[in-house]
Amino acid sequence: MITDPLFYAAAIPAVILLGFAKGGFAGLGLLAVPLMALTISPVQALAITLPILLVQDAVTVWSYRHSWDALNLKRLLPGAIIGVGLGFALAAYVPEEAIALTIGLISVVFAIRRLVLERGGKLPEATTAGVVGGWIWGGLSGFTSMVAHAGGPPFQVYILPQRLHREILVGTGAVFFAILNVFKVGPFILLGQFSTQNMATSAVLFPLAVAATFTGVWLVRRVQSARFYTLIYILLIFVGGRLIWQALAGLI
Repeated sequence: MITDPLFYAAAIPAVILLGFAKGGFAGLGLLAVPLMALTISPVQALAITLPILLVQDAVTVWSYRHSWDALNLKRLLPGAIIGVGLGFALAAYVPEEAIALTIGLISVVFAIRRLVLERGGKLPEATTAGVVGGWIWGGLSGFTSMVAHAGGPPFQVYILPQRLHREILVGTGAVFFAILNVFKVGPFILLGQFSTQNMATSAVLFPLAVAATFTGVWLVRRVQSARFYTLIYILLIFVGGRLIWQALAGLI
């Protein structure tokens, strides 16, 4: 188990952010791995957070077990599973920064456009789940989830225009990423990252992870639907900007 106090100074807020993200405030979790990577290697941070994500997934799926959309899962999961496989196979060849920059730009432009349309009263009618879009955005979500636990923005770009009820939106995301994270266990085992030290460190953080997730669920259910969507778009801009900044710093 990691005993460095500096690691826990970064890991505790990171796990709380993950919990809030799993509870429904999508995007906050993207800050978790960079926070942990201030004190340990990024790959080790990914390995430690995966079991934590699985525990939080169980809490979120149980909390929203009656509120999720099967059609969206059917559209997204095939591409997402392929994306996880490609992320495992190609992570060493495809620059993570290039992927992060692309996803960040798409996220920021998409979110700003939606906010402008909402403020101008010209919001397009809700869209329906498309097969091709599901495969494309699902694939991008699976790929970025595998290489950086950053599958949220592509998922949101596909799902948010449908303007699902808040609980359906969060529940669908919960089930989607729970399945995705299970598929990521095998690749991380093959990468040799599930060491005794990493797993013991994850276990120490489990209670905080569960408490933070339940808190996130409680908070989301007390935010009005209209404000919830506005908040998610703002978070998406913030997260997209963080991806762009991180990618440019790495490329430069």
